[in-house]
Amino acid sequence: MTRIGVYPGTFDPITLGHMDIIRRGAKLVDRLVVGVTTNPSKSPMFSVEERMEMVRREVAGVAGDVTVVSFDSLLMDFAERERASIIVRGLRAVADFEYEYQMAGMNQQLNARIETVFLMADVSLQPIASRLVKEIAMYGGDIGRFVSAPVKAQVDARVREIGLKGDARP
Repeated sequence: MTRIGVYPGTFDPITLGHMDIIRRGAKLVDRLVVGVTTNPSKSPMFSVEERMEMVRREVAGVAGDVTVVSFDSLLMDFAERERASIIVRGLRAVADFEYEYQMAGMNQQLNARIETVFLMADVSLQPIASRLVKEIAMYGGDIGRFVSAPVKAQVDARVREIGLKGDARP
């Protein structure tokens, strides 16, 4: 039986921290589905289509069977549709654990067949968050240590396009 895992997120933009979890998560399953989703509580810098293209480009060199799919539904419905038995989640800090622990409990109530697996982010990548990457870029800071060069170019271009430097927040 093929073991399928789902790694969900908004990936707005995809960071080196996300890539660390994707590389390591791909080793745990036969197929890893990276689920690009919307989040009503977030204001995305990129459309779902742009994020899908960005994630596909970034995961192209990852060893293993990694696919990228968009979804706009409950995570457990998406995982069921993908025939996943594992949800992969990355943890950076204690605050992440509290939120993720609560979500894992709720998800287990919705579908006890699907397990949640937590991966600790690499120590050097733990502070990276997409929200902070966007904020740094909008204030003219260098995000090159947090994202790949192609993602940096996309973020920088979007910041120039929307003209937000120094007086707005993501």
